[in-house]
Amino acid sequence: MSHAATVTDNYQLESARWSTGRNVLVLAALISIVACIAGYIQDPDRFFRSYLVAFSYTSAIGLAAFFFVMVQYLTGSAWSVVLRRIMENIMVTLPVGALLFLPLAFGLSHVYPWTNPAVVQGSEALRAKSAYLTEKFFLIRTYGMFLLWSVWIFAIYRQSTKQDHTHSKQQMYVISRWSAPGLFMVVVVGSLAAFDWVMSVQPAWYSTIFGLYYLADGALAFFSVVTLICLGFRRAGVLKNAITLEHYHDLGKWLFAMTCFYTYIAFSQYMLIWYANLPEETIFYRNRMPGAWLYISLSLPFIRFFIPFFTLLSRPAKRNLKVVGLMAAWSLVVVYLDMYWLIMPVFYPNGPQIHWLDFAALGAVVSVAGLMFWSRFRKHALAPVGDLRFEQSLNFENA
Repeated sequence: MSHAATVTDNYQLESARWSTGRNVLVLAALISIVACIAGYIQDPDRFFRSYLVAFSYTSAIGLAAFFFVMVQYLTGSAWSVVLRRIMENIMVTLPVGALLFLPLAFGLSHVYPWTNPAVVQGSEALRAKSAYLTEKFFLIRTYGMFLLWSVWIFAIYRQSTKQDHTHSKQQMYVISRWSAPGLFMVVVVGSLAAFDWVMSVQPAWYSTIFGLYYLADGALAFFSVVTLICLGFRRAGVLKNAITLEHYHDLGKWLFAMTCFYTYIAFSQYMLIWYANLPEETIFYRNRMPGAWLYISLSLPFIRFFIPFFTLLSRPAKRNLKVVGLMAAWSLVVVYLDMYWLIMPVFYPNGPQIHWLDFAALGAVVSVAGLMFWSRFRKHALAPVGDLRFEQSLNFENA
């Protein structure tokens, strides 16, 4: 029997600790938002560009959380049960994207060239897409997506927290019925979101695999966030006994797997574009070759694949908390860099121009989403204690 089964944790966050976390996030949000307002006044174009990167990055993590929570229910996974409330609380940050998108809704012309009639008229490709790429239809699609996601997410979350008290199988059956079509919906609608928010920054270009590329980015970042939150809780003495070395071992496996999947999708997109050799597709990579963008483009395969792949390849590495934590932090930075590389070359073709607004926008979006994540712990347990597999998860051991 594992140590977690004999020494129990407190599954309700203390009020004082919750208040401290909330106050830190509120302060971070206020400082970041004030900085963003100042940045908007100073340079509106730069504000919206930096904000789009931060918004796309955070939303990808929320989408991945949504997907993997449903996967856990459909597969009947036991190892992840003690971690699942953390995953669910990350999932619940996705509906906040409807609020976080508001600044972009009022600044579409600063980041999307298809909002300019003169640009559309000068491009045959954009004229062909003009019925789809309109500001009104774009906003309807975006908020329709968030409405659909929100209905699904809160239906699942309500049943999960209800099970904390009922200890019934009924909630698991209900969530499974939501999850089966939900997986299909996340992939399809998430791909459409990727096309709208990120790919349409360069609207003449297209890639049919880009939706999976964006979701793979989010999946890697999601498991990185889960890992870092668990390690942060462990350092604070929260869920220290419930989340054991066996669970971190599996999180290390997921980081390794998502690194491979993310690289596979990125390579697949490159190979398909290289093989077809069509000007309307190859322009994507050509725009990321001038100046310092070339060095970033050449370094991405190493920093997003070779380094984490060989670091996490062995079993001992996946069971080393320092190594797993380091690779989780590394992957978070790499995914942000990749999102930056997807968007910014359109606006700064001669090389990256790092700006303080990049950090302010990221701080604002992450802290607001973080407040939503943290607020869930005020009334609900830190782990799904009513799940019938909870005890099994506490005693989970890797083969």
